[in-house]
This record gives sequence, C-alpha cells and structure tokens, in this order.
Amino acid sequence: MPLPPPLPAACACPRRRFRRGRGCYGDGGSGSMSAAVAAQPVAVFGCRPRVAGGVCFLEDQVVLHAAGAGCLRLHLEQKWHKFIPGTEKSRGVQALAVSPNRQYLAVSEIVADQPSLAVYKLSSGPARRRRVLASAKLPVQEVVSLAFSPDCRYLAATTAPPEGHLTYWFWEKQQLMAVARIEGPGSSTCQVSFGPQDNTQVCITGNGFFKLFKYSEGTLKQINLQRGGPQNYLCHAWLSEEEVICGTDTGKLILFETGERCWETSVEYKKTPREQEEDATAKEYESSHVCCGLASEDNSQQDSLPQISAVAAYSKGFACSSSPGVVLLFEKTKEKQVYKESQEIWLPQDLFSSEPKQSVRQDIICICFSPSEETMVVNTSKNQLYMFAMLPTDLMKEKAAYFAYLNFPLHSASITGLDICVWKPILATCSLDRSVRIWNYKTNTLELCKEYREEAYTVSLHPTGLFCLVGFSDKLRFISLLYEDMHVFKEFAVRKCRECSFSNGGHLFAAVNGNVIQIYSSITFENINNLKGHSGKIYAVKWSADDTKFVSCDTHGAVYEWNMMTDKRESECVLKSCSYSSIALSSDAKVIFAVGSDQTLKEISESSIQQEMSAFGVVYTAVAVSHSGRTVFVGTSLGTIRTMKYPLPLTKDFNEYQAHAGAVTKMSVTNDDLFLLTASEDGSIFIWKVYDKGGGILKWEKEVEYAEEVLMMRSDIEEKIQAMLDLQIRVRELQTENYYQLRLKDIYCNEKIKELEENFTQEIGSLKTKHQILQKEKEKQELQHQFQLSELMNKQAREVQQLESDSNQKLLMENEKYQDLQVKSQRMQEEYEKQLHNLEESKSRAVNELTEYYEKKLNEKSVLLEEAEEDIRQQLQAHEEIRKQIEEDEDREILEIKIKYERLLLEERESNLQLKGETGVMNKRLNSLQKELKERNRDIEEMTLEQHKLQGIIKSLEKDILALKSEIQERADTIQDKEKHIYDLKKKNQELEKFKFVLDYRIEEFKKQIGSRENDIKTMKEQICETEGELERFHKESTQLKLNITQLQQKLKATDHEMHRERRKKQNMQALIKRFKTDLHNCVGFIQDSKKMKDGIRELYTKYVQRSDMVETEAVDTDLQQECMRQREYLERNLAALKKKVVKDQEVHQAAYMRIVQENVTLIKEINDLRQELKVAHTQVHDLQSTLRLTKKKKAIQDKAPSSELLSSPAILRLNAEKESEKIIEMQQLEIQHLRDQIQERQQVLAVQPLLDGNLPKLNLERSHKTQQQ
Repeated sequence: MPLPPPLPAACACPRRRFRRGRGCYGDGGSGSMSAAVAAQPVAVFGCRPRVAGGVCFLEDQVVLHAAGAGCLRLHLEQKWHKFIPGTEKSRGVQALAVSPNRQYLAVSEIVADQPSLAVYKLSSGPARRRRVLASAKLPVQEVVSLAFSPDCRYLAATTAPPEGHLTYWFWEKQQLMAVARIEGPGSSTCQVSFGPQDNTQVCITGNGFFKLFKYSEGTLKQINLQRGGPQNYLCHAWLSEEEVICGTDTGKLILFETGERCWETSVEYKKTPREQEEDATAKEYESSHVCCGLASEDNSQQDSLPQISAVAAYSKGFACSSSPGVVLLFEKTKEKQVYKESQEIWLPQDLFSSEPKQSVRQDIICICFSPSEETMVVNTSKNQLYMFAMLPTDLMKEKAAYFAYLNFPLHSASITGLDICVWKPILATCSLDRSVRIWNYKTNTLELCKEYREEAYTVSLHPTGLFCLVGFSDKLRFISLLYEDMHVFKEFAVRKCRECSFSNGGHLFAAVNGNVIQIYSSITFENINNLKGHSGKIYAVKWSADDTKFVSCDTHGAVYEWNMMTDKRESECVLKSCSYSSIALSSDAKVIFAVGSDQTLKEISESSIQQEMSAFGVVYTAVAVSHSGRTVFVGTSLGTIRTMKYPLPLTKDFNEYQAHAGAVTKMSVTNDDLFLLTASEDGSIFIWKVYDKGGGILKWEKEVEYAEEVLMMRSDIEEKIQAMLDLQIRVRELQTENYYQLRLKDIYCNEKIKELEENFTQEIGSLKTKHQILQKEKEKQELQHQFQLSELMNKQAREVQQLESDSNQKLLMENEKYQDLQVKSQRMQEEYEKQLHNLEESKSRAVNELTEYYEKKLNEKSVLLEEAEEDIRQQLQAHEEIRKQIEEDEDREILEIKIKYERLLLEERESNLQLKGETGVMNKRLNSLQKELKERNRDIEEMTLEQHKLQGIIKSLEKDILALKSEIQERADTIQDKEKHIYDLKKKNQELEKFKFVLDYRIEEFKKQIGSRENDIKTMKEQICETEGELERFHKESTQLKLNITQLQQKLKATDHEMHRERRKKQNMQALIKRFKTDLHNCVGFIQDSKKMKDGIRELYTKYVQRSDMVETEAVDTDLQQECMRQREYLERNLAALKKKVVKDQEVHQAAYMRIVQENVTLIKEINDLRQELKVAHTQVHDLQSTLRLTKKKKAIQDKAPSSELLSSPAILRLNAEKESEKIIEMQQLEIQHLRDQIQERQQVLAVQPLLDGNLPKLNLERSHKTQQQ
C-alpha cells in the first residue's frame, strides 16, 4: 500500500523548540547550530485504554481514537495514519470529544501530574491547538467526560466525584460560564452530554444520580427531580430532544422523557453462540444422565450479572453492550416509547489466542456510529478496536452477527521487546499480553500474530526474517515464521530470559540467563560459550557489525565489551551510581552510547566515558544510532522521542516529539536509516519516517531489495495441494452436472414453448368467432335503446309540467304560513331578549360585588405581604450565612409547591371551562327550542314551561359556581395559614440556630477560663450522674417514639382503606352521572312528541331529584376526603424534607463530634498539667480567686451591651441584669458537660446499635428548651 506523502517542514507535528531562530526541523539556522535530522510519525499501532469517548468518527471513512500521548486519525480504506500529539509533558488522554460539525476536538490530559483541558482545530493538515481552558475559581481536578454543544460554541466538562464539578465553558473566549457541584460516591464513572438541539440543556449521569441542567443567567439549574431508588448509571445517550436512554450496572435500560422515567427494561446476561451450542449438547446429554444434569444446573447458575457498559443512539434506535463481548441493537416499535431487541453483534474469536473463548469476553467501553450510520466501531477494555458494517434488518438472515478488527489486533500491555531484520521490511514485537507479532513497516500491516500461555520478555529477529527468538517466563524458544503461523522449532532451558539477540551474520545468538550471557550456534543449537562477569541484571546486549565484538550492560553500572574471537572481556566501564537500561553501538563499534537512571546520555570509548549529555529533568530509557553514525535517537521516561546530531551537543540542541504515554522500552533504526521504530510501556508502536534538515527523505547509497520468500511446513503444503486437487475434482463434477442440467432445461423449455403456441392459436380462433357474435348483438341493442329513450323523453316532459303547477300552489300556501310565523317569532324574540338582559344585569352585579370583596382582601393581603417583606429583608441582612445553608432546601420546597399550585390552578380552570361549556350547551338548547317554536304552534305553551325550568337549572348552576368559588377561597385561606405556620417553624429554627451560634461562641470564650477552675470540674462530675439519668429517659422516649411510629403506620393503613372506600363511592357517583346522561339523551330523542318528552322529564325528576340529598352528602364526603388526601400529601412531603434535614444535621453533628473529641483530649492534657501545678502552687489560690472575681465583674460590665443585643431575639435567654454573668457561666458549664455526655453516648450507641434518624434533632430541641426554662 502506498504511504501518505510527507508533510512539509512547516506543517509537521509540533514539538519543543530549544534554540532561538530554528525552524520546525531545524532548517532555519546553520548546520552547526541546529539538529540535522527530523522525524514524522507515519503509522501508529496502539489504543489508549479507559478513555471517555475514546473513539469517534470524523468522516464516514475516518476514525479518531486516543493513542499514545495524543490522538490518531485513521482512514479505513486508504489506511493512512495522522497523529495529533498531546501537550508537552503529557501523560496521555483521559477524555475526548468531537464537535457535531467534526471541526473541533476537545481533549483532557494529564500534563506533568496536573490535569489540562485543550481544544484543537481539525483540518486536512495537522491539527492546531486553539484554546487551553483553565479557571482560578475551580480546584485542579481531572476531567473525566467532555461534550460539545449542538452549535459547537460551548463545552461541558465534568470531574470525578466525590468532589466533582460540572463546568459550562464558552471555549472560544476561554470563559467559564457556570459551575455546578456534583456529589456522589468516590471513583464513580460520570458522563456528560448536551441535548441534540438545545445549547442550554445538559445531562449528567453517575453513581446514584441522573440530572438535567438548564443554563440561564450564568447558572446551571437542575430541572428534574430524581424519583425512585438511586441507580448506578454507567452511560447514557440522547434519542431525541426529550428522550434519554440510560444504562445501569444491574443490566437495566431506563428511558427518561423530560426528566421523568417512562420506560424500563432489564437485559439478561448473554452467552456466546458457541456457549449456547455447548449448553444445548449438554442438555441432550443430561436427558440420558441425571447426575450430569445436576452439575450443569450448578454451572448455569454461576453466570455473571449483566451490566450496561456503553450505549449509543442512531436513527432507528440505539445500541448497547449488556455483557462482555456483545452489542445489542434496539429498534423502536410501533408502540410509543417501546424498544425491542433486533440483533446481537459479537466480538470474533481470536484463533491465534491461547484461550479463544476468553478472547471474546472483552468489556466494550465505547460505541460510535459513522455519520451515514453505515459503520459501527467499538473500543474494548483490552485496547482493541472493532468495526461492523450496518445492514438493514431485512437483509440480516441471522440474529447473531460478528465484528471485524478495525485495523489489526493490537497489544494490550507493555511491549518488552522489538527487533528488525535485514532481508525483509518487518519488525517483531512481544508484550506482557503473552503475544508475539510481526509487523511490516513499509505497508503498515500486521503479518503474523500468535498468543502463548506465558509472558514474553524479549524478541530477536534472524537477519533473514525467517526465524525469531522469544524469551518466555519458562523457556527460550526458537520459532520459525511460517506463511500463516509461528512454529516452535527448538526450546532452551533458559528461564525468564530478559534479553536475547541474533548476531548480524545470523550464525550465532546470545541469551541472558541470570547474570550469565550464553552464546549459542543458530545451526547446531549448541552452547558455544558463557560470558560471566556481570553482578547485576543484564538489561541490554549488542553485536558489532562484523560480529567480532559484543557489548552488554547491567543494573550495577557496568558496561562490558567482549571479544568473540577470544571469548574474553576486552574493556569495561563501571559507574555504580547509574543503573543502565539501554545501549547502542556505532557502525565501527568504537563508540558505545549508554543511558540509565542518572538522567544522562553517555558516550563511552576506550573503557572510559568520553562525554555526558544531560537529559534536562527526565530519564533516558532507550537509545539508538543511525547506521551512518550522524544521528542519535533517544527515548525518555515521559514517552517523548529526541533526535540529535553526532557529536553530541552540550546544550539543548535537539528536536523533541510527543509520542507515547509511557516510558519508551525499545527503539531501533532500519538498515537504510529511513525509519525509526519505537515501542513503549503503554502498548503502542510508532513508525517514524526520518528526514534531513531540508525536509527531504534521507537517500541511501544503494536501493534495498527485500526478499519475498516465506517458510511453509511440508504438511501444510501437502494439505493445500490435496485441498486444491479435491477442489479441482469438485469443479469438474459441478461443470458436468451443470451442463447436464442445462441440457435438460433446454429440452423441457422447447416442449413447453410448442404447447403454448398451439394453445394460443386455438384460443385466437375461438375469440374471433365470439367477437363477431357480440358485434351483431350490440347493433340490435342499440336500436332498442333508441326507441326506449324517445318514449322516456316524452313522458318526462309531461311530468315536469304537472310538477311545476303543483309546486307553485304549494309555494303560495307556504309563503302565507311563513309570514304568520315570522310575526310570532319576532314577538318571542323580544320577550327572550328582555329576560336575557335582566339575567346579565344580575350577573354583572354579582361579579362586581365579588370583585370588590376580593380586591379588599387583596389589599389586606398586600399590606401583610409588605410587612412580611420588610421583616424578611431585616432577617436576610442579619442571617445571610444561614440563608446560604438552607437555600437548596427552600428551592426544592418552592418547586414542589409551585407544581402543586399549578396543578390546582389547572384543575380549577378545567372546572370553570366545564361549567362554561355547560352554560353554552344550555344556550344552544334555548336556540334550538326557539327554532322548534317557530315550526310548531301547537306546543308553544308546553315549551315555555320547559324554558322556565331550564332557567331555574341555570340559576342553580350559577349558585353552585359561587359556592365552588367560595370553597376555593376557603381552601386558599387554609393553605396560607399552613404556609404561615411553616414560616413560623422556619423562623423558630433560625432562632434556635442563632442561639446555637451564640452558645458556640460562648463555649470558645469559656474554654480559656476552664484551666483555673478545679471546683468547676467537681461540679461537672456531679452533673455526669444527672445526665446519665437523662440519657436513660431519652432511650425510653426513643422506644416510645418507635411505638408511635408503628401506631402511625397502622393509622396510615386505615386511611388507605378509607381511601379505597371513597374511590368506590366516586366510581358509583360517576356511574350514576353516566346513567343520568343516557336517560337524558333518550328523553331528548322524544323532542318531536311533547307528551312523551314530558313523561320522560317527570321520570327523570322522580328518579334522580329525590336522591339529591344523598348525592350532596356524598359530594361533601368526597370533598372532605380529597381535602384529607391533600393534607396527607402535604404532610408526607414535609416529612420527607425533615428527614433530609435530619440526615444533614447528623453529618454536621458527626463533624462536631470529632472536633469535640479532639478538644476533649487537649482539655484532659491541660487538666493534668493544672493538677500538677496546683500541688506546687497552693499559695497562689487566693490571689487567683480574687483576680477571677475582678475579671467576672469586668466581663459583666463589658457584656451588658452585646448581651442585650443578643437577648433581643426571642430565641436567646432573658436573664436578670444583676446575676447575668454568673448564670451565663453556669449555663455554659452545663452545655459543656452536656456535650461531653453526648459524645460518650454516641460512642456507646455507635458501638452497640446504629443511631436513629429522629434522635439527634430531638436532643437539640430539648436541650434548647431546657436552657430557655433556666
């Protein structure tokens, strides 16, 4: 496959520039002042794990995912790679998001152990960083989820609980618009997203919360109330502007519409198709063997629990992962808000894995669809990427389908070995994921892959590229690289071989066994020599170009050079303060480059360190030298790559590139110096193309020709030859069979054609004769029709003349009747207009009276409101801190009350509309009666009587309306009274909190005076006994409260029974109304017959009006029951709010308890010190007492003014002016003792039984009441 063209020097990936005046590749300065070589990544193999939104589409064929220390853009068809490097000193991407227009990329990183948030501009060239978002108002926390708004102008970011924040950014101006606190359990997953069309609507889910926020006026306000039990929401996705689908850790899919739960389903744990087949065979076996059946039942019960780890929406529905290794597609059914599972998509089994069944069971952590929804890509917990071509459900033959690898299977753990060969453009890698892989760096493809049962520590390729050495934890294996497999040819008893290497000629190889280097022959596999002398672990070995020298280094700072002709050590360089990790040799083997733990690059020659170059704050972990000897490449512990010229510079004269997210473990340069290959602890492999300082590719002296030969086993060739022969025989058989079938079909078709021709000729003849007969019959019928038509025309003319004469006579008669009726109708209309005018005047008077009455009441209430507002302003100025604490509770209560009253208002409006509709119906009925009166003169008197009856009904209905309005007013008054009562309770609560604040302040003052009061300690000991009695009384009260709770629960059950009974009454009443309506409708059907209608109305009167008293009583009972239910709902809401407050108070008191324990320890220490001082200083007691009295008097004089201000509020104690200070001291002593007793009580309660919900607030209230009485 052709490689993408190299980027120009000005557009290459960004890196640090260390010298002024240097270009991107160092082309701006002179040759002596700039690095001579630059590098550009052309391929990246790796995927970063556990990244929120770790994979997404930029186009239909371009995928972006996190890799190394940045992000990678990958084209699915053309297979080109474009790497977007992260910020300088980045440790990898934590979360990413792509804007809806696919032009911007938001990335959350860890930079130098500090989180960072940046936005990049995506274009056809390299991505450019646009903005870095940071705010001094927020604590520095790692962002775990990101989302762009629909118009791409805003960015939402969330940090992890328990101290998480949801931030709303206007990222183009780097402006933080709003912040909301997110509380939840620690280390829980969070996800944030915007609504599909609304820039101001944000959804966030996590452990125990699902919240919808609305941005307005610089704040994020929650617009939904979470109902039901808390769930651990792992993921969510928007299905429409109002619908959000959420997945939980228990396998539940919950659909929310405008924040309300409207649909829910549970997904079972899915078994793979292979496991289902095994279960089916096991069941067949169980039918014949009962014992085996019992064992299989036990195994089936051990299935794992389902868990929705990822969810994504598309046009037909959504996709989710409920079990490891499977994605379920749900499509919307014809029913509203119901989704049905349509397809299962499984991860494929890795045939080269040591455990193929386990390779399927990977957790899917991210799902995304292409813009055209033709492709789905998933990211797994083992750093793998899979894709699936979406097909219509009609074309899917089977319910289960399988993913395919997006590119190639990737390493999922740290890469421990990397090597290249001479004959082929391949590199071999091994990893702690127990796999060995062969890559082609020319075509950027994976040629071979195999997973073993042991971890692989090192790998070395034979120069021919046909063999490799791999060091496993148990043995060293010599492996043949076949066409489609790896075959172990020879095993060596070398345990935990950390380093091995073929010689450049390929006839020898070295393997590290502990502290000994063993040299083997690649032909006879004999151990030729053992190189001993190292005292530490050997980390790197290198052969010279002519294989006459061998260099090794260890962790004890030793670098040894061995002569392979004499098998002796030629030179050594030991620096015990440095632990070497990698070495490299120049082409002439005269210079050794070594890196280690001392943060320097050493140039060793002639058994001594000739030069050292500082790493400038990082640790060098790997080193490589070009074969030309002019360039040195170094990998760091931060994952960056540095290129520098040789001789080594003394200053920061090098190019540095952001690449890996972990330390670079291995690096190598190809024989033509065109490619640099690097591997890292993060499991990623980078292939770099090396350029000279002018931006051109380095030219090699000779064009390299690579070998195309491969190895194959004889048995494989024989199997393939046999398979080819079998297929050829099968092809010949199929050809003959097809030829025979075609001949038979031709014969059959010819016979069929002949038969059809004969049939058609016969049918044509018969049809011609029929046509002639029909033509003659047609002519006869035409003559008959003409004669009949002339007769009908004459008859019609005569009938028309007769009808005209009759109709003229009838019109004259009807005209006279119409004039008489018109006169009568005018009279009736005048009478009805007078009556309607009188009714309107009476109605307007009543309305005016009601408006005056309610205006007076409104004025009174407005005066009361103004007074209350003045009181509130004063209280707000005095207690602003308290308002901040209870503001959230008030907002929730206001929201609930607002919803409640809005519902009531809607109900009243509906009832008013219903009454208006009834009056409209009555008016229509009057109009119909007027029309009927014009037509029927005989029934005028009876209809007038009916009209009077209907007017009476209208008046009674208007009276009912007035009664309902008065009842509404009374209910509003009761609600206002209850609100006043709630306000008084809140006021008392605030006063109690003020009293507590004053007491806390006095406690801190009097703690300073406790040291000199031995007598007070004795009184406190006496009071301990008293408070123990109080404690017993409190326990008795708690048991009594439990009994009260049980009684209340029984009462609640009784009220439930009453509620059911009232509902039955309501149903009976509704049935009665329905019967009345049907009877009335039947009665109206007799409107043509006045007598029947009169009898029907009398029957209705006798049937329903006589039971009006009972109906009214039942209506009153239903009203009372409704009022009772409303009161109960209101009290239940208050009870829930009080419970929340109790929980908060419990947390506050728990913190106070810990603080008091610490203060108690310090006080005990002070008391012991004072007791020792009292034994020595008895003579100073009288002086201290006298000074104490003086200070008491001074304190009383000073505390008169502030104490009077404090005692002005109703919650503070009112003491006598003369003995004020002494009583305050006594009161504070009692309070201190009470707090200590409470500490002891809590310690006992925590040790024996959990604390009850209602005890703590009750103790505080009783204590404050007791102090007020004193």
